[in-house]
Amino acid sequence: MSERPLLNRRLAGMGTTIFAEMSALATATGSINLGQGFPDTDGPTEVREAAVRALREGRGNQYPPGPGVPELRAAIAEHQQRFYGLAYDPDTEVLVTAGATEAIAAALLALLEPGDEVIALEPFYDSYAACIAMAGAVRVPLTLRRPSFRPDLDELRALVTPRTRLLLLNSPHNPTGLVLSPAELGAIAELAVERDLLVVTDEVYEHLVFSGGHHPIADLPGMRGRTVSISSAGKTFSFTGWKVGWVTGTPELVAAVRTAKQYLTYVSAGPFQYAVAEALRLPDSYFTDFRADLARKRDLLADGLEAAGFGVFRPEGTYFITTDITPLGEKDGIEFCRRLPERCGVVAIPNAVFYDDTEAGRSLVRFTFCKQDSVLEEAVTRLRRL
Repeated sequence: MSERPLLNRRLAGMGTTIFAEMSALATATGSINLGQGFPDTDGPTEVREAAVRALREGRGNQYPPGPGVPELRAAIAEHQQRFYGLAYDPDTEVLVTAGATEAIAAALLALLEPGDEVIALEPFYDSYAACIAMAGAVRVPLTLRRPSFRPDLDELRALVTPRTRLLLLNSPHNPTGLVLSPAELGAIAELAVERDLLVVTDEVYEHLVFSGGHHPIADLPGMRGRTVSISSAGKTFSFTGWKVGWVTGTPELVAAVRTAKQYLTYVSAGPFQYAVAEALRLPDSYFTDFRADLARKRDLLADGLEAAGFGVFRPEGTYFITTDITPLGEKDGIEFCRRLPERCGVVAIPNAVFYDDTEAGRSLVRFTFCKQDSVLEEAVTRLRRL
């Protein structure tokens, strides 16, 4: 064979993810895994039973419709109207995807040309960088800096060039827990309209905002026609393995994303789509109780991390806590996380892997709190050994 690398240059350096490495460490050492963000209990029983019922009744066992089953598309449209007053036509303005990850990939592949610039909030979830690279575009980070992790809107404006095509937003933001304020969203929207930019917004933690509520940027003046809104069922209903996500937007935007999406998975999760349709119609009490429970878990873990000596940035949303290991006499989060399982039997994720500017996140480490109370309490006990 030739000496040419097998992996194309766009994906160079994007090998095994840090999540796979840390999860393998957790298994090898019997550690508590507070690295990867998945719950350790299933979601509502009635939603799980809805999936079983769909399987038994033969609904979705063969290829579902390309845009998603009508029942789910209608439920997504109802959800957007119910919580945000946003009206979408389920037939032309809603697309079901294999989780939010596929939605992001399809949106970026559909909307970007090689050489286009994409401004994304840094630190960014690792798939963002890979999807931008696969589209042949150029990522331009807007770095969120401690302690507040709020975006510098003047810096954002300065980053926009004639080559800028798209803003990639994530609020509530993983991993920092930032929730963009109405004022920040308004300023970003004004800039997008002024410079004629598209916006792709990842809102998978929309029901995990601990104060003030979630505000979709698509609802702001001039934004509906330029915004692809993305969310999923995994985080809200604790069925991350089902991989059911969705896109909402104008018919033109959704048609563009669907064009790319149909060549990725084509369709997926047939029976689970019917179950998620029922989940989205759960009473308000479910969403309120879910948020309150995670807020309590956040405080349990945050208090324990502070007691163990970490610098803690208490999140406004998501189910992740970013910490600073400098008060522990540590400097390098990657090395710290690789040694942590042997030191005290807990696994975390180094934030540096979410940065282009790795120095900005060098001493930051992320923990998740979407676990049972007993697991969090045991993790806190172990971390005190540090």
